[in-house]
Amino acid sequence: MTEFQALAKMIDHSLLHPTMTDAQLREGCALARHYDVASVCIKPYAVKMAVELLAGSDVLVGTVIGFPHGNSSIDIKVAETEAACADGAVEIDMVVNVGKVLSEDWDYVTAEIKSVVEVTHAHGAILKVIFENDFLPEDTYKIRLCEICSDLGVDFVKTSTGYGFVKGADGKYSYQGATEHDVALMRKHSAPSVQVKAAGGVRDLDGLLRVRELGATRLGASATQAILEAARERFGGPEGPAPETSGDTPGY
Repeated sequence: MTEFQALAKMIDHSLLHPTMTDAQLREGCALARHYDVASVCIKPYAVKMAVELLAGSDVLVGTVIGFPHGNSSIDIKVAETEAACADGAVEIDMVVNVGKVLSEDWDYVTAEIKSVVEVTHAHGAILKVIFENDFLPEDTYKIRLCEICSDLGVDFVKTSTGYGFVKGADGKYSYQGATEHDVALMRKHSAPSVQVKAAGGVRDLDGLLRVRELGATRLGASATQAILEAARERFGGPEGPAPETSGDTPGY
C-alpha cells in the first residue's frame, strides 16, 4: 500500500451536516469512492442510498447514533443501531450520554455502551463511541470512558462529533474538536485492541499526519478532498480529476 492509499484509508468522509441535500450526499459518496477512503459516515436516513452508491467498492458505510448530543434513551439508541445495520451500515458512531458522564453515573454509561456494542457486534458491525471531549472539562472523565470502552470491547473511541459547540465568555460558540492532547490521552488509556478516531477541526494534511503520529488510525473529516489532494502532491498518488460537485460541501 502506498502512503497515499494508507492516508486515504484513514479517512471516514463525513456527510453529516444538517443542511446537506440528497444531491450533496450523492456527491460525497462519489468523492469517497474516487479517493477510496475508509468509509462514509452518512446521515441515518441515507444509509441505504450510500450502500447502493458504494456497491462494488472498498468504501464502507457508517452512520451515527444519538447524534449529535447523545441524549436518546438506551432503548432508542439500540433501535437506531438495529435499523442502521438492517439498512446496511457496517460502522456505527454512537454519542455517549454526556450528562450521565458528567454525573459520574458510570453504571448507566456502562449499560448504555454495553447495549449498543452488543447489538452492533451481533450484526457484524463495529462500534465507535464518541466522547464529545469539548463538553468534558477534566481528563478523568475521558480516562474513565476509555477504561469502560476497553472493558466492553468497543472497536474505537472517538474524540468528537464536530458539533459540540461551547459558549465562550464573549457569547460566541466554538469547539476545539480533536486536540493533540486528547488523541494522545485516549491512545494511552485505551486497550491496544481499541483504536482511536480523531474528529473535528482537522482540515489539512499536516493535521492528519499529526494525529496519526499520536496514535489515531481514523480521521473523521469533511475536508477529504483538500487533504488527499495535498497528499497526492506530496507523496504521489492516482492522477485524474475528482468528481465535480455543486459547490463547497458543508461539514466540520
